[in-house]
Amino acid sequence: MSGLSDKRLLFLTGKGGVGKSTVAIALGIAAARRGLRTCVAELTGQDRAAVAFGHRDGSSGARELRLAQDLWTIAIEPQHALEEYLSQKAGPFGDVLAGSRTFHGFVQATPGMRELLTLGKAWELAQPQRRSGGARPYDLVIVDAPATGHGLATLLTPRTFAEIAKVGPIASQGRTLDAFFTDPRAVAVVAVALAEEMPVNETLRLRDQLRDELGVALAATVVNALVPDRLGPRQGATVARAEREAGDPLVRAALRAAHSEHLRARAQRAQLERLADGLGGAPFELPYLFTPTVDMSGLELLSTHLEELL
Repeated sequence: MSGLSDKRLLFLTGKGGVGKSTVAIALGIAAARRGLRTCVAELTGQDRAAVAFGHRDGSSGARELRLAQDLWTIAIEPQHALEEYLSQKAGPFGDVLAGSRTFHGFVQATPGMRELLTLGKAWELAQPQRRSGGARPYDLVIVDAPATGHGLATLLTPRTFAEIAKVGPIASQGRTLDAFFTDPRAVAVVAVALAEEMPVNETLRLRDQLRDELGVALAATVVNALVPDRLGPRQGATVARAEREAGDPLVRAALRAAHSEHLRARAQRAQLERLADGLGGAPFELPYLFTPTVDMSGLELLSTHLEELL
């Protein structure tokens, strides 16, 4: 699993709670460290990259916000994406439409329109020649996409609109986006998972659905938060026996914690092997960070690991 830096866009998805946003930000740091002009584009509305870099208002205001050398972020909002699209396509008339409550009501009521708009903005960010006036191109756009089911539905949206509309600007936009997001030379879909049964199941199902419904291969899988197994089988058995025999409550508690961590690591390795068997190859591994929250030092540490993916 290497060579992701030659893509225009990386689309990260995974089951909720697996640390997808953390991986997206850390991957952005790794790419920027390599000298790639990088943008972490969030479709989830969380604006976590801005917050991680000390922008405590938690909002990039739907604008491209510089975080560090060669690193930017943007929280893509459907409303702003719509206004930008209309302005580019229809000029002054587009501005009138953008201010129409009736038109906005139509957009809100149309299934999939929000996904089409946000995906369209992500596409615009990844173009060698940007359509936004005066905007510089990026070398790499990392999309922090919604969780697995919604993320897949988002990728399917352009094709759906193109098939339904058949002709007109919406159909044309749908075909353009579908061609881009299914082009393995330009886009790589990356799954983020934990070494647990449900995330592993979702990752394998995502791999199958991408192949069957979009004709797209899963480019890479990142397994997050793997705890180290510091005990071998014999040592684990010795610690378990010592725990049962310990008379001091503090000693027993310490031994119980060590044994519990050993069992957790074993369970993770079993799920990791199941995932590797299902994928036909070993996924990329990230260590568990023994901290309550992932701060900048944690992001930097993860980014050093993720450089191997680039």
